[in-house]
Amino acid sequence: MALEQGGQATGIAQDGHNLRRRNVPDHSTSNGSVTQTSPEEDKKKSQKPNTSILQILDEWEFLIAPLLFTLVSFFTRMYKIGLSNIVTWDEAHFGKFGSHYLKREFYFDVHPPLGKMLVGLSGHLAGYNGSFEFKSGETYPEELNYTFMRLFNSAFGALCVPLAYFTARELNFRRSTVWLVTLMVLCENSYATISRFILLDSMLLFFTFTTVLCWSRFHSLQKQSFSPEWFLWLFLSGISIGCVTSVKWVGLFCTALVGLYTAEDLWNKFGDLKMPKTTLASHLVARVVGLIVVPLLVYMFSFWVHFAVLENSGPGDAQMSSLFQANLRGTEVGKDSPLEVAYGSRATIKNMGYGGGLLHSHVQTYPEGSQQQQVTCYHHKDANNDWFFYPNRNEPLYDPEAPLVFPGDKSVIRLIHSQTGRNLHSHAVSAPITKGDYEVSSYGNTTVGDEKDHWSVEVVSDAASRDRSKLRTLTTAFRLKHTSLGCYLRAGTVNLPQWGFKQIEVTCVKSNNPRDVYTHWNVEAHWNERLPAGDPGSYKSPFIRDFIHLNVAMMTSNNALVPDPDKQDDLASQFWQWPILHVGLRMCGWDDKIVKYFLLGNPAVYWGSTFCLFVFAGMLVWYLIRWQRGYEELKPAEIDQIHYGGLYPVAGWFLHYLPFVAMARVTYVHHYYPALYFAILTEGFVIDWVTRPLARKDRRIEWAVYGVLYAVIVGLFVLFRAIVFGMEGRHQQWSHLKWFDRWRITD
Repeated sequence: MALEQGGQATGIAQDGHNLRRRNVPDHSTSNGSVTQTSPEEDKKKSQKPNTSILQILDEWEFLIAPLLFTLVSFFTRMYKIGLSNIVTWDEAHFGKFGSHYLKREFYFDVHPPLGKMLVGLSGHLAGYNGSFEFKSGETYPEELNYTFMRLFNSAFGALCVPLAYFTARELNFRRSTVWLVTLMVLCENSYATISRFILLDSMLLFFTFTTVLCWSRFHSLQKQSFSPEWFLWLFLSGISIGCVTSVKWVGLFCTALVGLYTAEDLWNKFGDLKMPKTTLASHLVARVVGLIVVPLLVYMFSFWVHFAVLENSGPGDAQMSSLFQANLRGTEVGKDSPLEVAYGSRATIKNMGYGGGLLHSHVQTYPEGSQQQQVTCYHHKDANNDWFFYPNRNEPLYDPEAPLVFPGDKSVIRLIHSQTGRNLHSHAVSAPITKGDYEVSSYGNTTVGDEKDHWSVEVVSDAASRDRSKLRTLTTAFRLKHTSLGCYLRAGTVNLPQWGFKQIEVTCVKSNNPRDVYTHWNVEAHWNERLPAGDPGSYKSPFIRDFIHLNVAMMTSNNALVPDPDKQDDLASQFWQWPILHVGLRMCGWDDKIVKYFLLGNPAVYWGSTFCLFVFAGMLVWYLIRWQRGYEELKPAEIDQIHYGGLYPVAGWFLHYLPFVAMARVTYVHHYYPALYFAILTEGFVIDWVTRPLARKDRRIEWAVYGVLYAVIVGLFVLFRAIVFGMEGRHQQWSHLKWFDRWRITD
């Protein structure tokens, strides 16, 4: 009986009366009598205990803390932001691009348009008319409110701080770690410095932070699939991916991280045999729409707005198709050009490949091979882009008084360079760069030459007519086949060395691929006094074609940004220097009269985050070894925390860092900044993990450890504050900040 009575669970009463009042304080004595309480005691006990200020702060910490962090962030990003009144560093580029939007002039750049449109918006809000040229080091005019434009940009950098706070919460870090991660972003000197100027980096970081927050929040809602909040964060993730990619293509690395997570998530669901196939299909469709279709639509929409705003002819016209250029206001392309090309017509011939230029020649010769006159593709307007259409040598000589003859499909023609009088020519000599193709040169003159000057016209398509018997300005796409060699005139994406002025190599390709757009050409501008002027704006270029064309042109130009061995770039740096804070960057001149800014990170943040990447790798190896040996010391929730709170930030760091290891283009310290954020999150995870025993043992010890970390991070930011807020006067006064020779704060 005693054993049976002892089997009763704690808190279970023996009768109905006690069951109903099991949580009521028992005033009965040991003999079962009930003690009576006085009215004063009842009144005191009925009163609720007073809530202390600390309890209120603790309860509302999720609002109070990010608000305070954000206020300090706005201060660090905006304090003395207008101190320097000169065009600083890449403001020379992005300020100028913003001017093009205000003047609605078409321009070309290697980056997508969203960030630059926001720069243009800041100028519009500041009352700027777009007339300033933004030359590097030049003083801003009084009528340009550059301070407002900088404040607009800095807001994106300031808002990264609360985003970091809420992301750390979603990654299930303890409050002390959430504050640590937020402080590292807040007190990262390089983040604060680069956010203070008219650049794209603050926007890139902002949308990187929003993408990580949306992803982490979406993950935390996995048990609430298909709920309104689940759909909300799914589509917000897609919008953020579209925005970060629309600022810089570095955003594709963030896209890859979310894609990696999505692939793993769907694979796990695919392995769940209890999940109905319809539910699995719904998950797949939701992610395709939210994380592929939505980002693509956002990305394409930014280009649609880009094309809609930039309706006037500008410096970037030549990167686009001839038909696109002809529809820009104020363009010379196709203006008063006769519609149909005849022998004797002078014309510019545009390569229709993505990012293609104009067929070009100049008096300089190839240093090797035939050593004849060079033929290239060139993107800028130049008299050396002009060519005459002439009959081949087997036909009567061109007579300007004779009736007009119109070449068309299957016609064999000659192209004569207008400035030098030489024939477009090819022969069985290897091209200078693409050795598998034949070299194309300019050779002879109108009377001197041979059959290797002959090219057969093959019409591919015509946007204006099905009639292929004539070549039409802008609308006819054609190929040029060498009659002797059987090869096709081609301008790919290869740039010549300095002896060719870095212009695009033109070759004669042996393979016959009618779909190779780099072998397609069209007449862009056309002059012939004997023919009437046409209407170049009669035909529109489709948006999709323009969108693809511009993106390939951007990719081609981006790949061409390689270090020039003939020039020394003191600002460039290498990938291995970034994680160890081996080098900084001077953002302007270092004259004593100039307010100077030095792009350098907080040593505690950089070195701590890099160290924690190695610590995490060691932790992972340690737990894998113990798991293989049969130890089961980690609970499922802890494994999940390592997976999503630690492994994914490390994956984000690798995805943002490793491409620059393999990249051939010139690189600078700011290319590491998106990767740095993932290193910071990794540091947050590592410190949160290793200090958990302290939190369980004594919270005072935990907060003492974190207090030291807070103090070091804030203290170093304050120590290096001059490189953020601007160094005035002689730079030697900051020699105490030059810890290493590569930190060129002073000479």
